[in-house]
Amino acid sequence: MSNRSPPKPTIKTIAELTGLSMSTVSLSLRDGSNLKQSTRDKVARTAAQIGYVPNRAGVRLRTGRTNVLSLVLAADVKNMDFTRILIQGIGSHILGSKYHLNVVPEFERRDPEESIRYILDNRSADGVILTHTSARDSRVQLLMDADFPFVSHGRTEFYSPHAYHDFHAERYVELAVERLLQKGRRKILLAVVDNGTTNYSNTVNAFNRAIAKSKAAGDTLQDSSYIENTDAARLYGSQLASRPDLYDAIICNNELTTLAIVSGLLEAGVTLGKEYDLICKQTTEILPVLYPAMDTIAEDLFETGNELARLLIDRINGNDVKTLQTLHEPIARWRS
Repeated sequence: MSNRSPPKPTIKTIAELTGLSMSTVSLSLRDGSNLKQSTRDKVARTAAQIGYVPNRAGVRLRTGRTNVLSLVLAADVKNMDFTRILIQGIGSHILGSKYHLNVVPEFERRDPEESIRYILDNRSADGVILTHTSARDSRVQLLMDADFPFVSHGRTEFYSPHAYHDFHAERYVELAVERLLQKGRRKILLAVVDNGTTNYSNTVNAFNRAIAKSKAAGDTLQDSSYIENTDAARLYGSQLASRPDLYDAIICNNELTTLAIVSGLLEAGVTLGKEYDLICKQTTEILPVLYPAMDTIAEDLFETGNELARLLIDRINGNDVKTLQTLHEPIARWRS
């Protein structure tokens, strides 16, 4: 009896099983953007079924490429299902291509550049996707200085342009304020956590502009510690209920925070849709399930992941960064 392992699947194996030429299979596995999607899917399915794994060392020696995209993922427990949906979106775009995804979690950001330096020093990826980007993000600066392909989920304030995809926070706030004014609300609270991202500053600035143009009164929660976790946010909701000048509208950009605030207000006898209305940025289906009458404004994280992957691959292929800057338009879901 032989103890020899069965031979590893090769491009030739895939070609024989699919009836395609070896050159077509090879092109599909490398990139295949010029091939039919049905052909790329057929090759990808067959490769997965037989356990085909490309020789990364050989690819790197031949091309200088790793065919790996690195998602540097800042930990954010407040965003429900953010990671799963974003990764699914990225995966949908690279399915059937030569690229694979490597996730680099940043559980603590004491040294936010550490993960980037490792990728640059070891050339462990062809490009990087950054999340939770700040205005003068040191990771962005490091990647620009190294002229290394990357795309950020979020805009920055650097003079030099770079690839990004961002939720259009300004339009989100404009839609929310307009909707609340239409419903007769006139005292609006913006309850968002200051997480140091450009998205936060864009949201606050847009809120201030929208309130200035309206006849409503508006306040921004100045101390994020009031809503830094669900227990704190629930207590904050009950405290809001005891104010003599109760807000009749709230805008929030986080689903967990929204659920906690609404719970605190309800426990204190203040009911959503009666004494006040609330509009939240929606990224999952949890809000309409629990509060089917609540208005939300959605960001499709699946499409966000898809777009981030597209932009990064275009950047790796040498496209001009000025053509790789896109915004995700908010989707109004008015229910009541």
